[in-house]
Parts: sequence; C-alpha cells; structure tokens
Amino acid sequence: MLPSHLIAQTPKGDIQNGPLTHTPASRLAVISGAQMGLPASLTRAAMYVGPLHKSPSTPGPPVPVVVFMHGSSGLGLQAIAEWQQWLAGIGVASLAPDSFGLQDKLTYHSPIDKDTYEQVHALRTSEILLALAAIRHLPWADSSRLVLAGSSEGAVSVARYTGKEFAGRIIFAWSCEDNYFVSAHKTAIADDQPALNIISTQDPYFSPANSWLGNSQAVGHAGAALQNNPQARVVLIPGSQHTVFNLPQAKEPVEAFLKDLFKL
Repeated sequence: MLPSHLIAQTPKGDIQNGPLTHTPASRLAVISGAQMGLPASLTRAAMYVGPLHKSPSTPGPPVPVVVFMHGSSGLGLQAIAEWQQWLAGIGVASLAPDSFGLQDKLTYHSPIDKDTYEQVHALRTSEILLALAAIRHLPWADSSRLVLAGSSEGAVSVARYTGKEFAGRIIFAWSCEDNYFVSAHKTAIADDQPALNIISTQDPYFSPANSWLGNSQAVGHAGAALQNNPQARVVLIPGSQHTVFNLPQAKEPVEAFLKDLFKL
C-alpha cells in the first residue's frame, strides 16, 4: 500500500465514456483524417502538412516515412504539425493516424483504472495496422524505410508492437516501465532493432517526479527494457516538460537516428 502522504496527493481522474473499438467507418476515418507531412522533394513545390485527403500530388520518388502515434490529446496538438514539418525539412515524410476518427471515443484524465487504459492501448495498437495498410497504397511511401514513433499514450503502442515492418522505433515521453498507466509495460522491441527513447527527467506522468506513479522502483526511462539492445539509445532531457519532440535536445538525436537508419 502507498504511504498516506502519497495517497493524499493522488488526483481524481475521470472518464468520458464512449467506444474503444473501431468500426468499419472509423477505420476509414483514422486514415482519411490522418495528418501528413510531405517533403518538397515529393511535391516538387512547398512542403505539405495537413490531412491525407487534401494532400497534393506527389511526382517525386518514394521517400522514407515515420508513422507517428499521437498522445491522448490527439492531432489537435499543434506541436505535432510543427514536428512533421521539421521531418519534411530533412526529407522524411510522416503519417499520423487520427485516433479520434472513432466518433465520440472514450477520453480520460489520468489516473483511471488499468483495465480502461489497456483497452485504450489495444485501440491504439490496432491503428498501427491501419497505417501500414494505408502505406501500401501510397506511391510516395518507401515501405522498406519505415520508422514507428509516438508520444505518451501513443508511445505505449509503439513500444508494444510486435510486427517486423519497421526499421526502427522512437519512443517519446514513455518510460517502458510498469506503472499506473499499464497492467505491465510489455515492451516488445527486439534486441537487434534500432530504438530511441527520449523523455524528460521530470516528466509529470512517467518519471519519479510523479508522486502517484505507482512504482517506487521506477527510474523514468526505458533503460531497463532496452538494456540488452546494443542498437538502443536513451536520451534524458533534464527538468523538461511532457511533450519533448520539438525540443532541440530531442531533434538532434532524432535527426541523427533517422539519417543513419535511412542513409540520408
């Protein structure tokens, strides 16, 4: 049992009930509403960041793609579009599936029960398969050069995904540890797969700075989960915020990771 002084600091979460299983209609909406980032080499004009269904023609040759799994706030977070634009600037396309294609889906404010979290994680993992299916039909996507990335809620599915389609993975703002957010972390990254974990040392949800983390042994990063992987790297950003992917301390290692992986 947690000490009483920690129990007193645990906030009361809440759930806005709704579905957590995709329908045929929502599976289409997840991709049609996906946010794209296309480099100028593809469009032969300006870079494009916006919905898939409004994307311009792409006469350029196929380029590498990052599939990005957004966090619980969805694609409305402006930082995601900014990051996709940055990716496009280094010649990498991106596809961010829209989990809110599931109309009136369940939403929450942490902490809530683990059973509900696990249903959320299962939903998000299913969206990786939807993204892969879409990529097979996108002529500008080089399916031999794919990276799976995600932040916070979306990063859990990135870490747990068991498929072999991706050349590497990038995990932002998730520690790959047992805590209040999961029944168990279930990280499934192979020991020979390139992986990059970037998180703040003061992450308000998944570092020891969170008094209701639910694991007194947690260190707040994926070092233990990736300890047998010589292709893995953990980057800790001191005293920073939860959303880290646009910070210079994150962009530098991400750019190096992608350029090495994609031979850019």
